[in-house]
Amino acid sequence: MSKIEIITGDITEQATDAIVNTANKALAPGGGVAGAIHRKAGPGLWQECKLLRGCETGEAKITTGHNLPARYVIHTVGPVYSGSSNAPELLARCYKNSIKLAYEKGLKSISFPSISTGVFRYPVEEAAKIAMRVIKDALKQYPVKLVRFVLYDQKTYEAYKKAIGEA
Repeated sequence: MSKIEIITGDITEQATDAIVNTANKALAPGGGVAGAIHRKAGPGLWQECKLLRGCETGEAKITTGHNLPARYVIHTVGPVYSGSSNAPELLARCYKNSIKLAYEKGLKSISFPSISTGVFRYPVEEAAKIAMRVIKDALKQYPVKLVRFVLYDQKTYEAYKKAIGEA
């Protein structure tokens, strides 16, 4: 039986088997979640990311966690929000492909941030609904024991709490 948790906190502090990085296509250190993860993981993470040769929007790739409490980092590239008709599908693929990759690696727990809602400007309420719908559906096929959403602020937390009840 899979469990979904929603908390506020710092994703870099999570001791789940994997944490999800909201990456750019180069998987390079940047700002926001990606910058925080790379800073805490140390330079070895960027060295390992370079070997992956980037990642396309909606895809997911995995590295070790280096200096993080999590053993692995799953990198996914969310869509930059523009109101385009394929944005929901691309965001959904980020969550599904991350869960699938965790399951295929035999991982039991994974922590997600709110993908694309920072500098990529995806509306939080819409993103939360997509995340909850996709995760609940994906867990039927890829039954990871624990999915934790680690959200940075109260507004995002409230949106995800509302969305889990509607999914």
